[in-house]
Amino acid sequence: MKKRNIKVIWPNDNETFVSEGEDWFSSAEKAGLEIPTGCLTGSCGACEIDVNGETVRACISNIKSKKNSQLNISFTTDPFWED
Repeated sequence: MKKRNIKVIWPNDNETFVSEGEDWFSSAEKAGLEIPTGCLTGSCGACEIDVNGETVRACISNIKSKKNSQLNISFTTDPFWED
């Protein structure tokens, strides 16, 4: 079964196409972005991103999409993690 290409629109307005099941970190890197990390086990929430309005922890989930849907990404902000 052929994997679908999914259009992803990143916070820096770059658009990329990814395959379902790819990981968020390498996909963001291809778009010129870095997703913040912490524990990499899903406990701390440092890697949370919003995907079409739904919060996802990038370290414990892979890219998936409903049929014929693009993904709009925004980074979750936390005042305690900001400079």
